[in-house]
Amino acid sequence: MEEYAIAEYINFSLFYWIITSIYAITILSVVVVILSENRNPVKSLAWVTILLLLPAAGLVLYIFFGRNIKNKHMISRRNRRRLKRSNINVITSDFESNTLSTESVQQINLTRSLKGSYYYNRNGIKIYTDGKSKFEDFKNDLKNAKKHINLQYYIFEDDAIGSEIKDILIAKAQEGVKVRVMYDHVGSFQVRNKFFKEMEKGGVMTHPFFKVSVPLFATRINWRNHRKICIIDGEIGYIGGMNIADRYITGGIFPTWRDTHIRVSGPIISALQYSFTVDWNFLKPTLAQEDMVASQPPINDTENIGMQLLTSGPTSQWNNIAMVYLKAISNAKHSILIQTPYFLPTESLLKALQSAALANIKVRIMIPRNSDSKILKYASYSYITECLKSGIKFHLYDAGMLHSKTIIIDDELSSVGSTNFDFRSFEHNFECSLFIYSHKTNAQMREIFNDDIKHCTTLNINTWRKRPILQKALESITRLLSPIL
Repeated sequence: MEEYAIAEYINFSLFYWIITSIYAITILSVVVVILSENRNPVKSLAWVTILLLLPAAGLVLYIFFGRNIKNKHMISRRNRRRLKRSNINVITSDFESNTLSTESVQQINLTRSLKGSYYYNRNGIKIYTDGKSKFEDFKNDLKNAKKHINLQYYIFEDDAIGSEIKDILIAKAQEGVKVRVMYDHVGSFQVRNKFFKEMEKGGVMTHPFFKVSVPLFATRINWRNHRKICIIDGEIGYIGGMNIADRYITGGIFPTWRDTHIRVSGPIISALQYSFTVDWNFLKPTLAQEDMVASQPPINDTENIGMQLLTSGPTSQWNNIAMVYLKAISNAKHSILIQTPYFLPTESLLKALQSAALANIKVRIMIPRNSDSKILKYASYSYITECLKSGIKFHLYDAGMLHSKTIIIDDELSSVGSTNFDFRSFEHNFECSLFIYSHKTNAQMREIFNDDIKHCTTLNINTWRKRPILQKALESITRLLSPIL
């Protein structure tokens, strides 16, 4: 009996050491993979730390959130060439450098090199800072559609405004208008399947982006399509920070929901159309080319605003939007104004902002006092002290949730889109930002920023240092996770 017990103990010990060895080898192998990818050292260190301190949880988190898909193609080279040829007849304004500043010319060239993005002139724009006015115009434009509607949103809720837009889309589809709807599966995860099935039955083509399901859950959960784009008849476009949900009108749990969205017209529509087509092709590999790329969008001679669309995502070779932001901030001569719901900058962007402030360039950053994400709120707060020390001014928006994603540089450049000033937008999400080169639009955006300051508390470093110790601790903890949030 004693010999049997000893044998059982030996077998158990052997089994234990085999399992432990396999587990340790797996963790070390993942660490080696992380190091071999030569990522951002801060991010790599964060993953290695989690794997070593919390091996089981860290391994699961890495499988779900840590892997790299930079080599994945959104569209085949053949289909990309077909779309490029379709755009040959679209008016692309190869800009005259004497009409733009040297800094803007550099920006445009960089954006073109990163993504092949054309610069388009003679566009029109309308800026919205509230959901009510945006959705009123949006609904009217949808109702007047004659040929096609291509709609892409991170969130498409089945609430009052979502149901109203759904009914409009179904009505237009039944009139013979081609209606395509693309929504992010995780962003719209709480929406009932019945909601989208009703659209399908009504003739609307709907597709979730990167649908999360077994066994594809781990391979898709981390990469979300955060873009908000709509193109109507190849003549009208919408882009910005607003999703389709009631809270963008009512404020939801906040007194107000402050966001920025724009309506555009002119040749820039072809860039929006191209972006939508590439994403649609990713979901439905048979390229639906008809009506997808505008052949000759109407020219807007009255406003003559220059624009360039830049998309970015985890499949991009470069972190496109982060790189263009870095160039714009480095080029700034007298002012940098940023509105973002979450402020988790990369090390290079943080240093660029601090360098600008230390060079006596006016740097102003506006974030919400109360965010829709507690963890991102405290992670954002963790960067404030070092920014204040360099001379950057921080404004906490008190009136409600600030969800606007805008950057205004000097007197000519401004940017509006879906991109938050954080790691997730720069590295993990599929995003888009419209870069606008116009003194008039810049002045409008600057005026909006200054109006918003009236609803803010401007931080003082001495007062900020006196915040509760518990809050400082939360900031420090969430700061460690910021590269992988």
